[in-house]
Amino acid sequence: MSARVASVRRDTRETQIGVEINLDGSGKIQFDTGIHFLEHMLEQVARHGLVDLVIEAKGDVHIDHHHTVEDIGICLGQAFDKAIGDKRGIVRYGHAYVPLDEALSRVVLDCSGRPGLEWFVEFPRARIGEFDVDLFREFFQGFVNHAKVSLHVDCLRARNAHHVAETIFKAFGRALRMAVEFDPRANGAMPSTKGVL
Repeated sequence: MSARVASVRRDTRETQIGVEINLDGSGKIQFDTGIHFLEHMLEQVARHGLVDLVIEAKGDVHIDHHHTVEDIGICLGQAFDKAIGDKRGIVRYGHAYVPLDEALSRVVLDCSGRPGLEWFVEFPRARIGEFDVDLFREFFQGFVNHAKVSLHVDCLRARNAHHVAETIFKAFGRALRMAVEFDPRANGAMPSTKGVL
């Protein structure tokens, strides 16, 4: 089985992003984005998804974090799409419920080859520290568009905005880990009646 690793570089007038991913990693991270709360969330994905991530980003954060957060999502999606290959033998679907104290979130994904985001999340407040919570949707929209996955994100209960974010990213990591695992009973078959994903 070949290693499921990939790297992506994306340079625009607004951002310069580099991402490396290993889908069969152990949760190792190396981040330099200047957006510390996003890094904290991405660490949850790596740790709970057992994915190794290297992300370096420079962007126009003096304006705001929007371009950098969205473009990190885009690059992570592109790297994921390259790393996963033709998807033969994978489970394909993943889901997770994750609680954190009073908060509970559910993430369900399908490595379908068709991008789609269903986002049902209401944050109790608009900012977590200096981070604008609207940017989480932008991150995931960038990811799904380029990873070509269908992703459903639901926050089922919450009072604390930090807990909401953390349950979403932990559940995303867990669901991703489940979906990209190899199914020992599949014998390398494509997990689709179409024969291609």
